[in-house]
Amino acid sequence: MAGDRNRAEAAERAKVSGGTAGGSSAKDQVQSLTKMARILQCFTVQNRTLGLADIHARTGFPKATTHRLLASMKEIGFIEQARGRDRYRLGLKLFELGSMFLANLDLHREAQPYVDGLAKLSGEVVHLCLFDGLHAVYVDRKELESGPSSLIMTIEGAPCYCTGVGKAILAFRDLATFDQVVAAGLKRYTPSTITDPEALRRDLAETRARGYSIDRSEHQPNLQCVGAPIRDAGGSVFASISVSGPRERITDARVPVLGPLVAETAETISRALGWTPEVEAPGRKTSAAAG
Repeated sequence: MAGDRNRAEAAERAKVSGGTAGGSSAKDQVQSLTKMARILQCFTVQNRTLGLADIHARTGFPKATTHRLLASMKEIGFIEQARGRDRYRLGLKLFELGSMFLANLDLHREAQPYVDGLAKLSGEVVHLCLFDGLHAVYVDRKELESGPSSLIMTIEGAPCYCTGVGKAILAFRDLATFDQVVAAGLKRYTPSTITDPEALRRDLAETRARGYSIDRSEHQPNLQCVGAPIRDAGGSVFASISVSGPRERITDARVPVLGPLVAETAETISRALGWTPEVEAPGRKTSAAAG
């Protein structure tokens, strides 16, 4: 029995390290990477540190496996220990890799002067976002009365269904993306949040028709936002740009003025990335058109 247990433990250790007791296994390496990714996804803005029991409960992995995976991730810098070593948090290596990704991102390089210009023209905060499949992830921000725009150090995702940056993207994505967002849940953040799928479908259709989105305090109280889609060279919407500010500044009367300005900036960035109006993604049925 002891021999069987030792062999089983050796096999599990080999899986974590990327091989089998008898040699390297590509399948085991992929499985270990998948498990590590699931552990990383346990951490959120609200849950910055987690204990072993928390990670075990969220992943469903055996505690011994969880502990060994965390040890391997700590060794390469993906995980750090905090609070007397009984808590874990994301490691500095992830920040380094994320910063490297953003620094090499064509979107940020090409869009930066236009982000700064839009902030000057509008007098409001400007955000630049990438789409990750469910969220609009902030990659650049120009604050009021700040210096030139720069990479956002704390990367956070905004819900696609209730923010200006998110709806500017979602309105121009396919029906499958819309269904995926709805299936993930339409959480209510404010009394103005659209939580009915059909109402959201109609709102996205209006966004597509006018060329820019409007967040009417749907994600944060008293905050209004106007966003527009950014396309890649093939015509697919993969990012967005927006201006946002308090309702007393971004009033309903001012939205029709800001909307075309934001849309024009988004089109200029799209052209800088290689898009021309004649090159559209073929066969794309948008969620807005499905309404």
